[in-house]
Amino acid sequence: MKLTKLGAALLVAGCAVAVQAQDNLSKLKQMQVSGTDLNIPAVAQEGKNADALRANLRNIKLPPGFKIDLYAVVPDARHMAVAPTANMLFVGTRKTRVWAVTDRNGDGVADEVKAFAPSLNFKVPNGVCWTKDGFLIVVEHNRVLNFAAAEFFYEGPDVAVSEVVPQGQLVPPEEESYNHGARTCRVADDGTLYITLGQPYNVPPRNKVEMYERLGIGGIIRMNAMDGTKREVFARGVRNSVGMDFNPKDKSLWFTDNQTDGLGDDQPPGELNHATKAGQHFGYPYWNGHFKVAGSAAAADLKDLKEPAGAVYPAIEFPAHQAQLGMTFYNGQMFPQKYRGGIFTAAHGSWNRTKPSGALINFIPMKADGTNDKAEVFAEGWLDANGVYKGRPVDVAVMKDGSLLISDDYAGAIYRVTYSGQ
Repeated sequence: MKLTKLGAALLVAGCAVAVQAQDNLSKLKQMQVSGTDLNIPAVAQEGKNADALRANLRNIKLPPGFKIDLYAVVPDARHMAVAPTANMLFVGTRKTRVWAVTDRNGDGVADEVKAFAPSLNFKVPNGVCWTKDGFLIVVEHNRVLNFAAAEFFYEGPDVAVSEVVPQGQLVPPEEESYNHGARTCRVADDGTLYITLGQPYNVPPRNKVEMYERLGIGGIIRMNAMDGTKREVFARGVRNSVGMDFNPKDKSLWFTDNQTDGLGDDQPPGELNHATKAGQHFGYPYWNGHFKVAGSAAAADLKDLKEPAGAVYPAIEFPAHQAQLGMTFYNGQMFPQKYRGGIFTAAHGSWNRTKPSGALINFIPMKADGTNDKAEVFAEGWLDANGVYKGRPVDVAVMKDGSLLISDDYAGAIYRVTYSGQ
């Protein structure tokens, strides 16, 4: 194929950007300046767009005593990591930005939203999370970075950084896919970093199943959060988890999982899973909840697949194609006692349904014995009566004052839910 002059110029420019980004990473690792412009543009927080977002929130239904407001305009907002001590948070995206969102005057509304570490070239930096001693982890499509004291040194374009997993070593480069490439992360009390790795396919082909289970693709891996050592597969048999959290009481890991597409409006179910130990298998691609995927219309070549021994079924099966993503245990004091210690999870809504469903927030109460009660709808209304999305929740996070943040990548916003009891 003949390359035009314009195409050649674009190719050269793209290569130059990639080389510069790698050079910047090397400089930052050595505590050197990159030469990037010190002035980082801020995202406008007022105007017609912000007014329209606030107007949309009038349609959101919440339990009595609760209120929802616009917290920040954040383009493509996905997973959130609330800073340990400063009044700010970091927000991942499925594009090339990580956002720093700051409420400088403490009035419950963000004053500033700007790009974090713009001297670096992020690729799908969806996963953001904290270590217990204040290091920010950013998990990209195929790289993991660690930023020391990010909440105090995010003002300029250059920040202290180290590579936990270098580019191309989280999954084999030949297994990179545009599908299910948004990673999420959590750090346990012992400093172990947990990362979800979605399946690249709707259903993996037969010749990939064993390899994916061995590598942790379609599962959860864990490693040392500082240097990537002691890497191992923690959980297998997962299709595409885009949210997890540790129960503060017993330290066990809970995670969401999205269902197989192409099998009708009402099957298979979405999942909330409970991992009680390392090495468990959660059924996929043989099972999706209690629905047998292997041999179905979406996975005919898996009809002879052997059922995994001792597969763990979901703690909760959600309605099909609501796409539960981010989740968090509520550890605040603002909300009534009913909600304390329970789970909030965001339902993004799926494309694979004749009548749209989802675009809501679920709440799952927890019992004294550490098991869950039934799921209920906590917030809804982003899907209007005509079946049109006015928002698509992605993640939930608890602020220090006990309020709940909800990210929305469709509207490009973060909302804040408070409780007054009035």
